[in-house]
Amino acid sequence: MDGTVEPLLRELIGSLLRAERRRQGRTLAAVAAQAGMSMQHLSDVERGRKDPSSEMLAAITGALDWRLQELLHEALDPMVDGAAVAARGAERDSALAAPTSDERDRRREHLQVHDHLQMHGHQRARPTAGPLTLLSAA
Repeated sequence: MDGTVEPLLRELIGSLLRAERRRQGRTLAAVAAQAGMSMQHLSDVERGRKDPSSEMLAAITGALDWRLQELLHEALDPMVDGAAVAARGAERDSALAAPTSDERDRRREHLQVHDHLQMHGHQRARPTAGPLTLLSAA
C-alpha cells in the first residue's frame, strides 16, 4: 500500500444513500418514516457512523425506490480496475451507452461522492482484483 486511507464500505454506502435522497429532493424525515426507522438512525447511516444491517439497507433502498444491487454496484464501482470492468461484458456496456436521465443523474451524484471522499483524505490504491475478491477479503 502507498499509505492512502480507504473509505469504509459504510461511508461509501452512506454517502451514496444521502446523495440519492437529495437528488430526489426528499427529506431525511420522509425517507426515514417510509423505511420504518428513526431520523437519527438514517442520519447516522448516511454519515457512515453506523453499519446498517441488510434489512435496514433493503428498507432504505426500498424507500428510495432504488434496488439494493444498484447501490452495492455503485459503491464498488470505483474500486474495480479496468480489466474487471471489461470483463463485465458487452451487455453492461450497451446499457451504459444510452443511460436514462435518472441513470445519468445518479452516476453524476456517485462521481461527486467519490470525488468528495477523495478530497477529504479517503483515497485508495486501485485493487488488483475484482469486487468479489474485495468482499471476500473483508
